[in-house]
Amino acid sequence: MTTKLVVIGGDAAGMSAASQARKLLKDDLDAVVFERGHFTSYSACGIPYWIGGAVAERDSLVARTPEQHRANGLDVRLRHEVVGLDLDRREVVAHDLEGGGEVREGFDHLMYATGAVPKTPPWALAPGVFGVQTLDDGDAIHRWLSTHEAHHAVVIGGGYIGVEMAEAMVQRGLEVTLLEKSPQPMKATVDPDMGALVHDAIEKQGIDVRTDAHVSGLALRDGRVRGVVTPEGTLPADIVVLGLGVRPNTDLAARAGLPLGVTGGLMTDLRMRVRGEDGPLDGIWAAGDCVQTIHRVSKRPVHVPLGTHANKQGRVAGINIGGGYATFPGVIGTAVTKVCELEVARTGLSSAEASSAGYAFVTASVESTSRAGYYPGAAPMTIKLIAEKRTGLLLGAQIVGRSEAAKRIDALAIAVWNRMTVEEMTALDLGYAPPFAPVWDPVLIAARKAADAL
Repeated sequence: MTTKLVVIGGDAAGMSAASQARKLLKDDLDAVVFERGHFTSYSACGIPYWIGGAVAERDSLVARTPEQHRANGLDVRLRHEVVGLDLDRREVVAHDLEGGGEVREGFDHLMYATGAVPKTPPWALAPGVFGVQTLDDGDAIHRWLSTHEAHHAVVIGGGYIGVEMAEAMVQRGLEVTLLEKSPQPMKATVDPDMGALVHDAIEKQGIDVRTDAHVSGLALRDGRVRGVVTPEGTLPADIVVLGLGVRPNTDLAARAGLPLGVTGGLMTDLRMRVRGEDGPLDGIWAAGDCVQTIHRVSKRPVHVPLGTHANKQGRVAGINIGGGYATFPGVIGTAVTKVCELEVARTGLSSAEASSAGYAFVTASVESTSRAGYYPGAAPMTIKLIAEKRTGLLLGAQIVGRSEAAKRIDALAIAVWNRMTVEEMTALDLGYAPPFAPVWDPVLIAARKAADAL
């Protein structure tokens, strides 16, 4: 018998699940995908680089078009927003945003992959104010900059999206002010000492960084934003970008009676089945930015909205929908970004997170270079490790540096994932040649310093 799969959301998690299930069930799967936007399977992480001009074409961010998915046997329906979910009747209700009317689809399996939505203050709903979550959002920003004369940009929020969009606006030739309510940019990502390096690098790019900043509203004129109001005065703004973080897009799920976790995301088991009060719900799956997962170090529920997790979780769900067996084992918070020429990376727990999780720990920071110091192009980097006092386990790591710094976080992520001690790490057999690393790689130097601190 044919299995009916309905997918809500046509990006990473939803399409990975649908494609994997189709691969396993072939023509025995009838899959309908509802996507309220204009695109499928795209890189939201690439939006700042398209806005800033590093990526020339919008469509370069699209990994697989709706037409390609349809050719693979998936019934993709763009501009359809699911507005109702009846778990008892196993039916979804979708609204055709362009043609009008209502569509009802029954299902054997439901894949809930609605992603996340930007946190938007009530005062921020005005022409010229944008969140950055979907490719449709990026398209709207690009159109605004192309059709409106813009000299001043204000970016509110100094996290990943905030600093990346601040850089993009500088590259577009705008004067940029970055407002962050915390004492430093990227507070949720790196410790204060590492954040100070990020702050300094952002300012050196000509960005006006204002920390401990608060926004009370917008100044509007002629029906569009013209300024951002703060206690210190009004900042000129022809465009405002919100980088205040995101929340799981779970309103539809909550209305349908699906329980949410402490992060606001849907709770799932290891196979990505949505968990109800009495256990996993038959045929109800969720993945991506709308779910919460477990941090493998702190053992706490977390919401970490990244495309890497969305693709993996979607694949796991698709394998299980298709009759196979797969699990998603959790996350350790590995992430990288670039602020102009500065690279920033982290994995595991920050000092604040380790303290909150009840760990007693030591930290060790080292300054080194990406290559042998005498080799052309050697660039500085700072590595910080956080290790548990009692066992020496590596709990987390952070890197701030220039070219070739950030991807060293992968070696540290593997060490965190596999519960290595910093003493064990001092003997890691890492690659060496002068064009690629000093004879003592910065990772090894940091591990040795952390072991000494213990």
